[in-house]
Amino acid sequence: MRSWSIPAGRIFGVELRIHLTFLFLLVFVWLTESAAHGSASAGPRGLALVGIIFGSVALHELGHALASRRAGIPAKAIILLPIGGVTLLDETRLPVESGEETWKRDIRIALAGPAVNLLIALVAGTVLMAALPQIRLWNKPWVTSLNLPRSLVWSNIWLAVFNLLPAYPMDGGRVLRAIFARRLDSVQATRRAVTIGQAFATLFMLTGMLWNIWLTLIGFFLFIAAQLEERSAVFHSVLETVHLEDIMLRDFATLSPADTLEDALDKAVHSLQDDFPVIRGSDMVGVISRQKILKTLRSEGNGYVQSVMNRLFEVAQKKESLASAFRKLNARNLSLIPVVEDQRLVGIVTLQNLMHSMALLAESRKLRRSGLGS
Repeated sequence: MRSWSIPAGRIFGVELRIHLTFLFLLVFVWLTESAAHGSASAGPRGLALVGIIFGSVALHELGHALASRRAGIPAKAIILLPIGGVTLLDETRLPVESGEETWKRDIRIALAGPAVNLLIALVAGTVLMAALPQIRLWNKPWVTSLNLPRSLVWSNIWLAVFNLLPAYPMDGGRVLRAIFARRLDSVQATRRAVTIGQAFATLFMLTGMLWNIWLTLIGFFLFIAAQLEERSAVFHSVLETVHLEDIMLRDFATLSPADTLEDALDKAVHSLQDDFPVIRGSDMVGVISRQKILKTLRSEGNGYVQSVMNRLFEVAQKKESLASAFRKLNARNLSLIPVVEDQRLVGIVTLQNLMHSMALLAESRKLRRSGLGS
């Protein structure tokens, strides 16, 4: 999802990104407004309407981010979609809670977004009815570029209402997933919620073709978001169920702290590794990357590996899951984890090999499922 989004700054320390589907919304609003009111006013007013929706979605997701922070899970990024968005949480800092506390926490976080939209609609509607009664808040069309104040109120109402539908990954669907998670594991709960979400998306698109084109657009965005969540579920399934011994590199090169950087570079040239464990005797004492070797040689000339190696690293056991390794890599921004058995180095997992393995494992599972289905 991040690869289909562009950065748009930070808010409260959280990275803000705009999903490219917002471009579809911009084009859609321009086409519908041009057809209804002419192209002269469609540009600036349509852009203002998209801006209102954008701001409402941003505040919606900020509600999720603040609720998750209060629950002890800081958000890393917010990706804005036209019908809501996705708040990416820092999974390396998930608190240890019982199953009951987890699903209750997930429900509180899910409901925070719609609560923000309803609060905005209530405050804006109260102020507008008192100060600008001529906007006729209850008249149709509720969302139109010709009446932006009315659109502010109703776009927030509709965002709240649609996100409360039990259609994953909308917030109501996340509440449903949390309820499923009381009896199912997280992957099964997510997949069941995704199936319901895709059914709602299909219903929206079919209904929209007969009644309101906006429903078709919402169904389209919802279907895309549900597919992204399904891929995420498969990804996390791989993370949790595959052990490091299944994907670790067993044949790998090592360096000594007494090696010169030129010797280390010579070894690196004859290896496919980007990162190397540094071994003294039978003990691992550090990690160094090919990039670090080259950078130091260019800037400082030849020296010894021990002077530039990274002494901070995490150790993993063979039976640990990929999820555990991924959290360790992210927690300290590492690129290599040594895998040990009985305090003996038996393999390494690099970030590059981890990403390649996860992609291949996820694809192999899809192929197996499609083979069973046929």
